[in-house]
Amino acid sequence: MLDDVTTASDERAIRALVETWMNATNRGELATVLDLMADDVLFMTPGQEPFGKEEFRARSQSLKGVEIDGRADIREIEVIGDWAWIRNQIDVTMGRAGGEQQRRSGYTLTILKKGDDGRWRLFRDANLVS
Repeated sequence: MLDDVTTASDERAIRALVETWMNATNRGELATVLDLMADDVLFMTPGQEPFGKEEFRARSQSLKGVEIDGRADIREIEVIGDWAWIRNQIDVTMGRAGGEQQRRSGYTLTILKKGDDGRWRLFRDANLVS
């Protein structure tokens, strides 16, 4: 029974991580988003080489002045010890205030790892949002 309780607690923590990520992204709080990632995180997106935390930081900083309204709908969570994966459906609208807005939608498959401090962090992310 303890395993079920632990798994449910881990699932709640992972849902909170996703909610924190989306809220921080919408508010432009890059430091909060970066804190939710492992230092050796890798992002995989179509047509590009995988990139890590520093490239994520640079790409995010280049969006200064862009308003983002994103939402995530977790479709699956699987927790196996200190590892977990989630499948999300993501909707993001972004653009400069008063300018044309772009809407992107799609799925992500994310692997998370629990750190020695007990916190879940993003470890690998395959983003198929287009």
